[in-house]
Amino acid sequence: MTRKELAGALKRQLNPRRATWQKPAALVRALGLRRGQMVAEIGAGPGYFTPRLARAVGPSGHVFAVDPEPAVLDVLRRRVARSGVRNVTPVLGRDDDPLLPRGRCEVAVLINVYHHLHGAGRFLRRLVAALPRGARVVNVDWNEDSEFGPPPKRRVPRTRFLRDARRAGLRFVADRKLLEHQYFLELRRGR
Repeated sequence: MTRKELAGALKRQLNPRRATWQKPAALVRALGLRRGQMVAEIGAGPGYFTPRLARAVGPSGHVFAVDPEPAVLDVLRRRVARSGVRNVTPVLGRDDDPLLPRGRCEVAVLINVYHHLHGAGRFLRRLVAALPRGARVVNVDWNEDSEFGPPPKRRVPRTRFLRDARRAGLRFVADRKLLEHQYFLELRRGR
């Protein structure tokens, strides 16, 4: 990632107006996180959600904030340090593997990231393999017909994501109607 690309990505991801359409407090509440849980935040970026997730699981919980860009993780580290939370571990993942500790994360959260993944189905299979049985996976991504968001050709339709999820060993739990421009799908790892 060039400096210019990094600057553009950070500007988009940390834009204060994002709260009007992303509804971060409502989204984190809808995740139903509990104190003491371990959470994998896939595609954490500069940490827009990271401190919120860390506070939701409390000091006895933990967030593994995964991103494949070292420069972005540097920004995340600084933002997390300023936020005062201490229960976050930045993880330099790969495009094909989140490199999470096996069997530890009870919830994996993907927010605005699945459409960025190359080989998304393969990545999802590796993610699910790192989760314990019964773990939840939540994917929040762009509706096909929204006038807002990335170009339509870059979006991953919910039907394609659900097909990838089924192949990865996930079963559908809920489709929450929380956000105007995005779907919010909750799944669970089967046996």
